[in-house]
Amino acid sequence: MNKFSKNQLQRYPVYLKYFKELLDKGVVEISSPKIANELGYSEEQIRKDLQAISDEPGRPKRGRDVSRLIENLESFLGYRDCSNAILIGAGHLGAALLNYTKFAEMGLEIVAAFDSDPSKIGQIVGGKTIYPIGEFEERFAKFDAKIAIICVPAAFAQDVADMVIRAGCQGIWNFAPGHLNAPLNVVVENVNLASSFAVLSHRLGNVK
Repeated sequence: MNKFSKNQLQRYPVYLKYFKELLDKGVVEISSPKIANELGYSEEQIRKDLQAISDEPGRPKRGRDVSRLIENLESFLGYRDCSNAILIGAGHLGAALLNYTKFAEMGLEIVAAFDSDPSKIGQIVGGKTIYPIGEFEERFAKFDAKIAIICVPAAFAQDVADMVIRAGCQGIWNFAPGHLNAPLNVVVENVNLASSFAVLSHRLGNVK
């Protein structure tokens, strides 16, 4: 089984978006040099990335079939197998995620949200009901959700993580700042805005 680095996994959605744009323009084949020129990756990197998930080799002087690449990427990323998710913390960021309409294209559906703020309870945001956090454990199983999206302040994030893990959550998408402790059988992906901005700031400073 191939092992994929985090950087490699993060490149695959970039490829997928680019290939879908090409298909919309009527482009049916694409070569590694053209991808490299457009996306800024090395040709060798692109060949290794695509070969790792493709069910057919590239064709010299013709490249790869764009439709087949899209199929391979969507299957590899799990975008064709819908996963239910629940969201904890329906503040500004949580509400923005609830209103985001593109998750379905990634195979993700947020089915409900939970919050501790009484003023938010019962509201419908992005078509999803916000429930009191105190009802989480009794309601979780009814939603058949594998993923919890955490959008709470850092001080409460570990308690929320412990709660969703007890309820049987298999994956955590953490938007709260700070590290979360979780057992090895629970997948945690941290969205670190500070790290992302540091990369942007550094690259901006190196632009001549």
